[in-house]
Formats: sequence, structure tokens, C-alpha cells
Amino acid sequence: MAELLSVQNVETLYGPIMALRGVSMQVREGQILALLGANGAGKSTLLKTISGTMVPKKGRVEFQGKSIAGTPPHQIARLGIAQVPEGREVFALLTTEQNLHMGGYVRERADIAESLRRVYALFPALYVKRASQAGYLSGGQQQMLAIGRAMMSSPRLMLLDEPSLGLSPQLVSEIAETIVKLNREQGVTIMLVEQNARMALDVADYGYVLENGRIVMENTAKNLSDATDIKEFYLGMKEQGVRGRRRWKQRKTWR
Repeated sequence: MAELLSVQNVETLYGPIMALRGVSMQVREGQILALLGANGAGKSTLLKTISGTMVPKKGRVEFQGKSIAGTPPHQIARLGIAQVPEGREVFALLTTEQNLHMGGYVRERADIAESLRRVYALFPALYVKRASQAGYLSGGQQQMLAIGRAMMSSPRLMLLDEPSLGLSPQLVSEIAETIVKLNREQGVTIMLVEQNARMALDVADYGYVLENGRIVMENTAKNLSDATDIKEFYLGMKEQGVRGRRRWKQRKTWR
């Protein structure tokens, strides 16, 4: 698979605080890539740096071989990168269909109808609620709407920030199925940021672990799922023989 996105030695600041510390990673075309990490690890900062809402102090971000670091977000969207933000952030006072049209502002008018057809085919519930205000949709429907809004720009790369946040196990399973459909049926490359490591690794091809603003581990999703550190610190599983051992006594092998 060809390299679609490359992040090279990126440092990004929140005021005086360095949120990303020399992060380097690659996303290959056609992949579902999982980015794991605890709260405050820098996952959302990395997505914002890629999508242009934050500008790195140092390093390069390349999309399809061209530098995009510092490029305005609307231009990055036109290049083919769409972000689904944490917390969904739908326009509560607009209808479902108006929200979708907001996502298609970079498309030609003639393409909007086809994009709507694809969204409604993937999310029939949104078609039923197309005239309803988005603020009255359920949490799961709002997440579908946020993903559908990103689909409207016909992206090559979709950045998904915590899509399972606040959803029931059943809805998390449905969102996971949607991610796989987007990737396999519509050819969208996915970069998935998740604290729900089990869901992320179940759907992903490859993964990175971010901790304190640094990449500390990378491997195929299968190998990460089998790694002792991932089982212990992200999947909540313990190897036989460590029952009763206090968590703070267990050190990660990447330290």
C-alpha cells in the first residue's frame, strides 16, 4: 500500500506545554490505523495538527507527498482530509440534512446529491430524521451524523476522534461496523483515535500507542492485541500469575 500521510518529528504546543514530542508515523492508503493512548496523551492534538486546526512548532506533515503543515483547515479539507471531532459537535439548531450539507461545502453542487445518497444508504436512520433538528437526535444518531457530515466531502482520509465516546456497547459495535464499511466498501482510509482499545484493534490493520506526547509502540493490530503491555494497560487483561499484583508495580516494557 502506498503511503498517504506522513508525520515526521512533529512537535506541537498548547501555550507553553509541549503536547507532541517528536512524533513520527505513517498512514498507508486503504488502512484502518488505530492510535491508542490515555487521556492527555496527545491523540486529539495530533489529529488537530494533521487537519490544520493546530500548527506544529517543528516537523513535517505530508499528505500524498506534499507538505500541509500550516495549511489552513479549509484547504486541507479540499485536499481530501476530513475530521470527525470528539464529542460529535453537530450543529444542534440545524436539521440533519442541513448538517450534512455543511460537510459538503467543498464539493460541486452536482456532487451533493450523490454524497447524500451514500450517507443515507449507510445510515438509514438519518434519512428518517433528515428534517429533525440535530440537537434532538440520540447520541448514537449524532455520531452517525458527524461521520456522515465528514463523508459529504468525499475524503481520502478520515480522522475519527473517539467515535465510541459515551455510547452503549451495542452502539459501539454498530459504529465499529460502520468504520469497516467505510474502509472496505467506499475506500476511505481511516485514522481512528480511541481509548476503547479493544474496539479499535478489532477493526484496525495497524496501530500506534501514544503516551505523554511520544509514540512508544507500533505494530500490526494483531500483534498489539497480543502484546503484554497492551493487554495489561489498555485491554484490562492480566497474565496468569500476576493476580493481586498492584498496577503501579508493573512497568511498561517501552519505558
